[in-house]
Amino acid sequence: QVQLVESGGGWVQAGGSLRLSCAGSGRAISTYALGWFRQAIGEEREFVAAISRGGGTTTYADSVKGRFTISRDNAKNTMYLQMNSLKPEDTAVYYCAADSAASTQLAIKKTLNYWGQGTQVTVSS
Repeated sequence: QVQLVESGGGWVQAGGSLRLSCAGSGRAISTYALGWFRQAIGEEREFVAAISRGGGTTTYADSVKGRFTISRDNAKNTMYLQMNSLKPEDTAVYYCAADSAASTQLAIKKTLNYWGQGTQVTVSS
């Protein structure tokens, strides 16, 4: 099993940046594909980005392409999401997830193996 804890959320003005972290404990995260998801109030949870076990393959939602960058440091058992040029519509609780499937499947799978508790990101206009 692996436990995931997100950090780095907060409040930022539109156009600003934030960097989220997802720290794993228990089993090494290197054995899992990892992803970021978000859920705004009144909305369903949506896929943001995913990264393969070795970090060589990344996938992004169209809404964040060119603005967000997903990365991972398996030696530190940590994944990151660098968010630039933030918009008010990026406001949501951001969750990290780990799964045994290929990273390209994370956007479409109905359920994933492990989830963090989430971190709030608020972007003001």
